[in-house]
Amino acid sequence: MIAAILGIVLILILLIMVAAMGATPGMDSVIPAQTCAQKAVIYANSNLVQPGTTLSLVSVSEAHGLYEVKVSYQSQTMSLYTSRDCSLLFAGGALNMNAAQSTSTPAKDPVKTARPEVDLYVMSFCPFGTQAETVMRPVYDLLGEKADFRIRYITTLTGETIDSVQSLHGVSEAKEDAFQACVLKTEPGKYWEYLRMFNEQCYPQWQNSAALETCRVNVTSTLGIDHASAVSCSAGTDAVELLKTDADASIANNAGGSPTLIINGIKYSGARNPEAFKQAICNSFETAPEECQTPLSGVSAATSGSC
Repeated sequence: MIAAILGIVLILILLIMVAAMGATPGMDSVIPAQTCAQKAVIYANSNLVQPGTTLSLVSVSEAHGLYEVKVSYQSQTMSLYTSRDCSLLFAGGALNMNAAQSTSTPAKDPVKTARPEVDLYVMSFCPFGTQAETVMRPVYDLLGEKADFRIRYITTLTGETIDSVQSLHGVSEAKEDAFQACVLKTEPGKYWEYLRMFNEQCYPQWQNSAALETCRVNVTSTLGIDHASAVSCSAGTDAVELLKTDADASIANNAGGSPTLIINGIKYSGARNPEAFKQAICNSFETAPEECQTPLSGVSAATSGSC
């Protein structure tokens, strides 16, 4: 890939010229600029920057039939370029941001601990992420007292306020990421049921803000969650701190795609069904508990894609 982004400027100029002469994506395939910029930042932080560093979004505009994504990296501002359908990122070459993660690297042996740490990285409006949450639910119900399960949210923070939180599917998703993080903090016993009801009833309406909010209120009311407190939390510094913790962890674990499952620091790359998730977690115990003998569904309930 590249060790740093600073050396790509001349190559980018050539790529822009080539792209400008090529076909422009049809209007039905054009992705909104802000959404594409957020995707590019997440992709770059997961695949391009030096370990232990991160870049942040400054602005996005259209230039020469491409999107120019200005980012801040190591105290300098520079530009990345993407196709307007957001499939290609030009950074020292044309990188396919829709491609699946490479599978050429051999799977690592599980790290065994007395109490495995299970981190599922998602975006709340990513269909593959919500599917993975559904797959993980019976595993959590079975092993939730034996292992530490956490849902982590993939976002980019450009400041210290909730308005600085950026998520791939826009402001509405960032708001829901923050809301869910607050429910997890304040009502952990009701969190997984909130996820289930939200994903079943509300997520299908994610592009209709009024219907989404009405549905969210109905879910919290049904579950006895203090909706006003969750809203207050999600709009303030508590949510920013929660999402920053998750964002830092996603960068550290190269978890830029939704979903990404990390078990004791090792990225999982197997099937997405309850039995496969269970087996991977059980293989990470120093001594597997008897619950690991309980069979779960081996039918894949989620496709292999990611956001």
